[in-house]
Amino acid sequence: MNHLTTFAIVLLYVIHALAIGQPESLSFTDTSGALKIGGAGLEPTIVIDSNDWPGVSRAGKDVANDFGLVTGSKGKLITSLNGLSNGSIIIAGTIGKSSIIDGLVSAGKIDASAIRGQWESFTSTLVSNPANGVDSALVLAGSDKRGTIYALYDISEQIGVSPWYWWADVPPKQRTTIYALPTTKTQGPPSIKYRGIFLNDESPSLSNWVHATYGQVYDSRFHAKVFELLLRLRANYFWPAMWSSKFYVDDSKNGPLADEMGIVMGTSHTEPIARADKEKVKPWDWKSNQNNLKKYMQDGATRAKKWETLWTMGMRGDGDTASPTLDAKSIVDVINYQQGILKSTLGVTNLSTVPQMWCVYKEVGGYYQAGIKIPDDITILWSDDNSGNIQRLPIPSEVNRVGNAGVYYHFDYVGDPRNYKWINTIQLSKTWQQMHLAWQKKATNIWIVNVGDLKPLELPISHFLDMAYDMSKFTSPASTDPWLRAWANREFGGSVAEGTAETMATYGRLIIRRKYELLNLNPFMLSTTNYDEAENVLKEWAALQNKAQGLYDKLDTNTQVAFFEMVLHPIMAGRVVQQVYINAARNKAYAAQKRMSTNTLANDVKSTYAQDAVIQKRYHSLLNGKWNHMMDQIHFGYNNWQDPSSNSMPSVQTIGTTAPSGGQLGVSVQNSAASTPGDAAPTIPSMDPYTPENRTIDIYARGSGSMDFTITPSVEYVKLSPASGTVSYPSGTSDVKATISVDWSAAPTGSSTASISIKPKTGTEVKLSLSLNNVAVPAEFKGYVESNGGVAMEMQYFTSRTGGSGDSNVEVIPNYGRTDSGITLLPISAGTQSVSTAPKAVYSFYAFSSSSNAKVSVYLPPSFNVNPSTPLKYAVALDGATPTTVSPIPSSTLGAMPNGWSDSVISGAKVVSTNIGKVEPGKHELSVWLLEPGTVIHRLVVDLGGVKSSYLGPPESTKVGF
Repeated sequence: MNHLTTFAIVLLYVIHALAIGQPESLSFTDTSGALKIGGAGLEPTIVIDSNDWPGVSRAGKDVANDFGLVTGSKGKLITSLNGLSNGSIIIAGTIGKSSIIDGLVSAGKIDASAIRGQWESFTSTLVSNPANGVDSALVLAGSDKRGTIYALYDISEQIGVSPWYWWADVPPKQRTTIYALPTTKTQGPPSIKYRGIFLNDESPSLSNWVHATYGQVYDSRFHAKVFELLLRLRANYFWPAMWSSKFYVDDSKNGPLADEMGIVMGTSHTEPIARADKEKVKPWDWKSNQNNLKKYMQDGATRAKKWETLWTMGMRGDGDTASPTLDAKSIVDVINYQQGILKSTLGVTNLSTVPQMWCVYKEVGGYYQAGIKIPDDITILWSDDNSGNIQRLPIPSEVNRVGNAGVYYHFDYVGDPRNYKWINTIQLSKTWQQMHLAWQKKATNIWIVNVGDLKPLELPISHFLDMAYDMSKFTSPASTDPWLRAWANREFGGSVAEGTAETMATYGRLIIRRKYELLNLNPFMLSTTNYDEAENVLKEWAALQNKAQGLYDKLDTNTQVAFFEMVLHPIMAGRVVQQVYINAARNKAYAAQKRMSTNTLANDVKSTYAQDAVIQKRYHSLLNGKWNHMMDQIHFGYNNWQDPSSNSMPSVQTIGTTAPSGGQLGVSVQNSAASTPGDAAPTIPSMDPYTPENRTIDIYARGSGSMDFTITPSVEYVKLSPASGTVSYPSGTSDVKATISVDWSAAPTGSSTASISIKPKTGTEVKLSLSLNNVAVPAEFKGYVESNGGVAMEMQYFTSRTGGSGDSNVEVIPNYGRTDSGITLLPISAGTQSVSTAPKAVYSFYAFSSSSNAKVSVYLPPSFNVNPSTPLKYAVALDGATPTTVSPIPSSTLGAMPNGWSDSVISGAKVVSTNIGKVEPGKHELSVWLLEPGTVIHRLVVDLGGVKSSYLGPPESTKVGF
């Protein structure tokens, strides 16, 4: 991707700051030809024909109120142009429903040719002399009901009212004047026809909050708030809560309200023909209770026939399970019956205009793979694996179906390998990669995402629905970061937009590594010895929280509430869980070394665990308890996929204060669990000028009391900081970390050895050996430099790349994966490649070690072969060797998970190792070819014999020349 394209993307989001990614039609400063439509003391008049859709009038009232929130002067809604005079006038209406709009079209005042007959489209323009006595007005014309509603809410967003003004308490931006620009703006139709959310796994948090706020059911007051949010986010489709709700039964106003407001109602993959799971007849078995099931489905069609409905077809077992008696043949029978009752109930002979979907979820994939033939007018809704990895997308023979295809995606899930339903754990760049792939593969009729309790997922919901509305703004893999800046600017203001975007991008990298509920799986994920991995990850979380807190402190009190809910809270709460589990693991490791800081860490785990409840209480206390219960979800102490009954702290150890026989003072080094005196003295990992991490020595108390020590290297060019100190327990400092530095200009060239003596005031002296390798790469070299037998490379730092056939290239996805970035093959339309035609990225590295059997570990995301006949594929080769082609994802039955799926989902990565042959000292080029669209790589580690076991892999190697 060239720099000009990147700049254009950033500019797009900066200029159109409030309506994210959409062309602006308003300004806050006077411009030649502009019309003042709002300001202090100026009440705008919004004209909506009384014969227009009720939902349009409802949105108009919201916009009138929004002007009051922004300027202090609320607008007024009228239904006729009669008697109007010059002023701040907005005319809004739907073609074919508004005589006002139709009259302006007939008079040639507005051009509707670009939107007439289109789905959910609108045009916005300044019109001269729209009525007698009116010189100018802003006219919003919609192609249909939602087109007009989106046009109205577009005004609200532009003037400074976030779609999340109520759900996330984003304060409206204050303006003294608002002008409509003399431009014509046209939007729509959306990229995805039906775009929405599924409230699911809603207990305890959402249900407890609903019961406390609205009563015992999810009633029309609750749904009015949800529907307004969806429309402000330019969505149109909704699956209601299924475990704690019967949408049409709980409140008779629910169904009519959805239709009035313009929401297309659906039901989940396990709730056919607009019926709730809680309404199911028993036994729920097509084979033994067919007559009652047919009546159940007929009643659903009859009840919802007057409302805009996207009908769920097919059938699964009871309670989101597989049916023991259904097979491919009986599924066809069920669907044929369902289509029959839709035809008779809706009074149509052709269902091609009646939206229907069949969700290929879990065991349903087996029916499809068995050869089931689904009527062409039904949308096939493909699913991810519940963890954000799409399993299947349309293949060429399926792309021209009348019903098209869609995707059911997850930001929340209850099930294997573990539930994740507490707070946001979504990496936006990964969502982009998966949904961009779906868009390019023509799954464009439905995108629906499981959002659990809704409230903790404001950020990923906004991102998902913005992409669904206009994916043309997200064609670049670099689109996520500028979108984040625009989102942060809209919600919190320009002063913190850049920092907030960086903060949430970093959060995505940290949380993609493992869901909170999986952190206590054994063995503990992070190494407590190699590469200081556990400590370094803890530092990353602490630095992230400090950055978020600094941004929070810059904001006014009202904006701080929204920032806390969407940014600071997930970071604070997430850090607590990470710190509890990381320090519990360090506690056990330190206990084995007899460190007195074992007890300190035990106390830290306890106190940090207690912070969790404090943070939860702070959230629940916001705005006099507005969101009480919204964080009730259990998130500590899982031991299987399901929630434990309550939060529980991981166990910790304490040790006594009597020093072991080896002495009061203990010494340990990186990459070793040894503690000396006692254990054999470990060897400090070797150092060279390119060693990426600090080399340190831990000196610590192994009993009560105080002990002075000195550290003396055998050569002057090796320095220790500090060179002396005191360890003390229980008061004072029990652990000292001494950092080694080397004056390489004074050290001998090549290999040498130094010794370091740690001498306590009394007791046993410890002598450690340090190997040094004073080497240098050629001045002209550009690339990574090997140290200690390994090279860890991040994907954006290739030294060259070469395009392939079909304009294909290797493109970088920033902030992707667990550490830095990813690469992928774009455009998707380039199709399957061979090594001779594929784009290639080259990663240069310089080796000082030699290896007769080196290997490269390729880090990939958990993925599926979305087209089974063209599996994901890449090739690697060292220097001029013959490339090795790798298909990393084994084939599997649709709906079943391939071998290794669970491990890769738990770890947020699939690591595939390939032998690359003999490596001699000197410069080398590792070439990577991407052979199938959808293939993503997010790290490379070359092992020359020195790579240690760890979760994330070695720290990034030193790179030069970049």
